[in-house]
Amino acid sequence: MIHPDILTYNEQQTPSDRQICEMLASEIDTQVPEATSKIWHAHPVWFINENPVVGYSKLKGCIRLLFWSGQSFEETSLKAEGKFKAAEARYMSPEEVKKPELARWLQKAKEIQWDYKNIVKRRGRLERLK
Repeated sequence: MIHPDILTYNEQQTPSDRQICEMLASEIDTQVPEATSKIWHAHPVWFINENPVVGYSKLKGCIRLLFWSGQSFEETSLKAEGKFKAAEARYMSPEEVKKPELARWLQKAKEIQWDYKNIVKRRGRLERLK
């Protein structure tokens, strides 16, 4: 069941963006039922074992779908994002969301996870050891 705060987030979008968000939330909840979800840093995010694995956000002119470990998926249609292992897809219309492709990415999100919840802890420990 989609988290109520995520439903509220989706309802606040324009009609086209709302369709994209609703489709993404439904597919993520269906394909990754073991994940917990919430609004995190103002955006819908799903977690497995307290690690963020997938989420989406409104950017100017599109909805961005982000996989925290997406660069490790080896999917050419996902673009690198940031300095860690995240990768993204951007959607300007609901028709651009390809459900078979999304299902494949979500399966990989369950199987390939960088341990983001402990990166800060490890980084702090490494800084103290220097």
